[in-house]
Amino acid sequence: MEEGFERAAEEAKVLKTKPDYAEMAALYGLYKQATVGDVNIARPGMFDFKGQGKWDAWNARKGLSKAEAMREYVELVDKLKNKS
Repeated sequence: MEEGFERAAEEAKVLKTKPDYAEMAALYGLYKQATVGDVNIARPGMFDFKGQGKWDAWNARKGLSKAEAMREYVELVDKLKNKS
């Protein structure tokens, strides 16, 4: 599973079509959950909109196992690769 995850992480960097905001947030949240686990930092301040978005995306995956996060990440990257 980790080989597939690492491959998908590299492929996500060179997608033909740039993912929209929701897709980017999902990629970020799943990647962080797969590599770090549950969110372990405080939510950024109210003027750090980008940081808050990333934190929220990661926190939305709270409780998801590492293996499940990796599987969902790989599936999402595969879906995005086929998006035209």
